[in-house]
Order: sequence, then C-alpha cells, then structure tokens
Amino acid sequence: MTLEIRPADWDGFAAVMGERGGCGGCWCMLWRRSKAEMDAGMGAPNRAAMADLFAPGHGPGLVARRDGLPVGWIQVDRRAAFPRLARSRVLRPVDAQPVWSVACFLVDRTARRQGVSVALLRAACDFARDRGATILEGYPVDTPKPRYPPVYAWTGFAGTFHAAGFEEVARHAPTRPIMRRHLV
Repeated sequence: MTLEIRPADWDGFAAVMGERGGCGGCWCMLWRRSKAEMDAGMGAPNRAAMADLFAPGHGPGLVARRDGLPVGWIQVDRRAAFPRLARSRVLRPVDAQPVWSVACFLVDRTARRQGVSVALLRAACDFARDRGATILEGYPVDTPKPRYPPVYAWTGFAGTFHAAGFEEVARHAPTRPIMRRHLV
C-alpha cells in the first residue's frame, strides 16, 4: 500500500470528512469562526464556508491517499487564518513570531495507528515552508489516558508531533501543549 500526500482538493477533503462533515458537522471550521458562527453553522453552512476556502488547485491543507483513496486530512495555514486561536485562553499566542498552525487532523478509522498522522504532519512542514513559513505550530492533546478517543483528538496527539520533530514551547493547561517546529 502506498501513501501519497498532496495539497487538498475539495473532493478528497470531502471524502475524508464523510457525510457528517468531520466531528458532527464542523467541517474543520472551528478555529476560523466565532463560537456563535460555529454553533449556527454546524452542517451545511460550515461545509459551504470551507468550500469557499478551496480555490482551483489549492486547498487549506493536505489530503493523504492510500492506494488512491482519501484516508487523511490536515489543515495548515497562517495562524492569522484562525482568529479563534488568538482568543483562546489555553492556546493563546506564545509570542509575536509569525507562525503557521496545524488546526486539525482527521484520519479515517481504517487508516489509524498506521503512521498517517505523522506523515501528514511532516508533509505539512514542507507545505508551510514552501509557502514562506519559518515556524509551524500545533496544539495537540497530551493525555495520560491510554485509549483517548481519536475523534476527540482532532488537533492531534503530542506523540505525533514529537515524532515529526516538534518541541513543546508552552503549556497553559495540563493536557494541551503548544508545540513548534522551526522550518529553516
């Protein structure tokens, strides 16, 4: 089985999201919209808002395909594209560095625990670097629970970030590190 990761196209992204749109209709818009917009937009409005971010040949992240079938997604963009992060008490900016952010992951349950997340994160480093980023930041879950449900870890797991060469730079809550990788 071969894994190919490339810039997301709408069809690949939508296939990974499935009928429900990721986590119950979020369509990976959580960090891009206010809480009120998210609550009102669950489902079709969030889907439409995400679709607007896809330009011909360019999407706001990457899709992993195994043997041609979409099995994973990672959203990566300038941190400024995710205004809700700036308002987060737990994930507030560490400093004034112009960072890019990994906002969410989704890996099909048939492809979990097979290295897809690490491969997506490594590819996200190249994707961001190719677009001028010097630092990529993520906000994974770091929990002592042995089997934390993957669907609730849509920002990734700390171990995935460590495996991809990220280092913790801050922690404002016990289970939520802020991790960075310098890309130059």
